[in-house]
Amino acid sequence: MKFRIPFINRKPVVAVIRLSGMIGAGARAPLSDEAIGPVIEKAFARGKPAAVALVINSPGGSPVQSSLIAARIRRLAEEKKIPVHAFVEDVAASGGYWLAVAADDIWADRSSILGSIGVISAGFGAQVFLTRQGIERRVYTAGKSKSTLDPFLPEKPEDVTRLKGLLGEIHEAFIDHVKARRGDKLADDPEIFTGEFWLGQRSVDLGLADGIGHIEPKMKELYGDKVRFAKYGPRRGLLARFGATLAQDALGAVEERASFARFGL
Repeated sequence: MKFRIPFINRKPVVAVIRLSGMIGAGARAPLSDEAIGPVIEKAFARGKPAAVALVINSPGGSPVQSSLIAARIRRLAEEKKIPVHAFVEDVAASGGYWLAVAADDIWADRSSILGSIGVISAGFGAQVFLTRQGIERRVYTAGKSKSTLDPFLPEKPEDVTRLKGLLGEIHEAFIDHVKARRGDKLADDPEIFTGEFWLGQRSVDLGLADGIGHIEPKMKELYGDKVRFAKYGPRRGLLARFGATLAQDALGAVEERASFARFGL
């Protein structure tokens, strides 16, 4: 008679977390700490995984949400002493690269796009349109800076200077994060932190990635041919699945499509 002894000769399990889409705030954003946080927690906790693999396909988004998600990954990795590997699909740029750097190593396809270590703020000025339509904008504030960068008023040089200062501080935080995680792997190249982006092999040459590789063969190389994969991702609610938020989803899709298009995707 054969007896099955639990936990003996178990096949190693790699928990796979898909991080795909724009990074924004709130549960409805494709990627936010609120939405993906519970998924990450579950992936690290369930079944004592040998490793966690991040599958990343993101053009970026909110720097705060990028930081929160990356910090959660690092905290869990260090608490549970589980190695983390990142695999870039089409793109890991800007906030998407911020997430990739949370891993212990980064692997990409030869045609993957990585980098864009910079910060951007974009908007529109509608004051000329309002004037042509005979519409007068009226704003009353308590506090001289309360109407900073109002898109319906003429742009003020001091507002632009203030905004650029804020963007510069966020950029420095991004640079510090990349340097802390990649360290001596980074090439001595001033272009790395200009917001430029590169394809897979050039990213490896610059130290932004560790090599060209895909998730299944690389995990088998590191953890053996018998490795198993447990996939984790956010679930959409019942109403969302049946299109109850169609208008918001459509607007979000347009914004996301535009963000991917910046990288020719």
